[in-house]
Amino acid sequence: MTTRPAAPRKPRARSQARIDAILDAARTLLAAEGVASLSIYSVAERAQIPPSSVYHFFASVPALLEALTADVHAAFRAALQAPIDHDSLHHWRDLSRLVELRMLDIYSNDAAARQLILAQHGLTEVTQADRQHDLELGDLMLQVFNRHFEVPVLPEDVDVFALALELSDRVYARSVHQHGQITPRMAEEGMRVFDAYVGLYLPVFLPKR
Repeated sequence: MTTRPAAPRKPRARSQARIDAILDAARTLLAAEGVASLSIYSVAERAQIPPSSVYHFFASVPALLEALTADVHAAFRAALQAPIDHDSLHHWRDLSRLVELRMLDIYSNDAAARQLILAQHGLTEVTQADRQHDLELGDLMLQVFNRHFEVPVLPEDVDVFALALELSDRVYARSVHQHGQITPRMAEEGMRVFDAYVGLYLPVFLPKR
């Protein structure tokens, strides 16, 4: 008896394609007009699908924005996990500057990321999702630092790297609020804030692996 090959899972593929179209439309609107102007209906119109289809996957605008926030943080994680030339690092600050510059590059090229994480939108759900993702990024950054330097034992009751990321983001957020972008001057200030806080827990001279 000949067994038929399994049929491709077309409904799932179609669903993912529709989700991608919704997120792309939301990202475009977010970048152009900000969070305040985003609605299920404007996203549906931009994606050229019925509003009911958007509601099927995202019950509310905050749910849609949380999904976009997850996408942004996925880009941050990829930036942290990208190869790093170990021999080029002479000080732990070289590493912190490298990873912060990678994140600044994402902010620079992604207006939606700036709107979601740095703009003053006041959406609690998005802020909470961002903080949870920061905890994950902080853990990943600690792993990166441990890979290249002999990091001392850090306190368990404080997420040092996650808090450093939040602090530098506040500087970047102020720049976006005042100038609509992260200016080179405020980018430097944000990196200084990151290093200053991390430097409270890392010695000036940290041995390399």
